[in-house]
Parts: sequence; C-alpha cells; structure tokens
Amino acid sequence: MTEDRRPTEREKDGRTGQAAAAARMQRKDRWVEEQLRIAIERGDFDDLPGAGKPIEGLGDSHDPDWWLKKLVERENITVLPFSVQLRHEDAELDATLDGIAFEAEVRRVVTDFNERVVAARYRAPEGPPLITMPRDVEETVAAWAERREARRAARAEAAAAAQHERRERRRWWRPRRTG
Repeated sequence: MTEDRRPTEREKDGRTGQAAAAARMQRKDRWVEEQLRIAIERGDFDDLPGAGKPIEGLGDSHDPDWWLKKLVERENITVLPFSVQLRHEDAELDATLDGIAFEAEVRRVVTDFNERVVAARYRAPEGPPLITMPRDVEETVAAWAERREARRAARAEAAAAAQHERRERRRWWRPRRTG
C-alpha cells in the first residue's frame, strides 16, 4: 500500500506553491545528466571538430596576446612591411581599377597610391627595400579606358551571339521558304 503524503512547506516551490517544481530543482543535476546521456545516445556529440585531438594550447605558457594571434589566424590577416604591402598593391592595382566605373575615381585611386609610394620613399626603411615606383596617372587612366572598352566590346559581342542563338532556336520549327 502506498502512502499518500502531502508535500511539506519546505518541499513546495516558493513562487507557485507547487511541489513538482521544488522536486525538479532538487533533482536538476540528475536531469542534466539524463539529457547528456540521451544526446550521446542520439549521436549529437559525434564528429565534432577537434574530436579525439588534444585541446590546442592547453599546456603552453600564458601568452597575453593569444586572442590577437587567433584573430590573425582566423581572419587570414596578413601583416606585411609597408614596402611589401605596396608591392602587392601595385601588382593588383589594374584589377582593382577594372572594378571602378568612373574615370574620376580611377584618378583618385592612382593618385592616392602614388602619394603613399612617395611617402614610403621618405620613411626609414622597415623590411625589404621599396622598389615600387609611382604610376603615371594619364597612362594608367588610358590603359584602364582601353581595358574598359575591350570589356564592353566583348560583352556586346557575347550579347549579339546570344541573340543570334535565340533566333536560331526559335526558327527551328518554321518551315524553310523555298522560292
């Protein structure tokens, strides 16, 4: 025979006056363990990144800049000497200019690049020597305009070829006129 016992004031939940909530709070550690066991059985923790590997940097000495190093690694930030950075920018400048639609903006970007190259020449060297030279603005703008016109012509030619192809596909079912 089961004993029908009423919860005491101590067993009741203070907010609701219910015994169930108080009982749950007393057994919360068992509830968490049960949820973890269920998740493990479901396979929720299988194939996690880093599974079976030691935790990285756990035994190393304390490095106060650990977060900065992780940021640089995660975001692929490259920290280069200014001379190498300018050299890299010079190599990609034409591709950058090709993404610009207006001549005034192209002139502004090239002028800004030239100012930074000249300023770097007057700085104390930091790293490899600066071999990047300023660009002639007029030549660079003319080359940009030629590339832009070539792209426009290529797009127009591709559009004309696509239009011709569409016409040919529409015409396949029409009988040919002989005459």
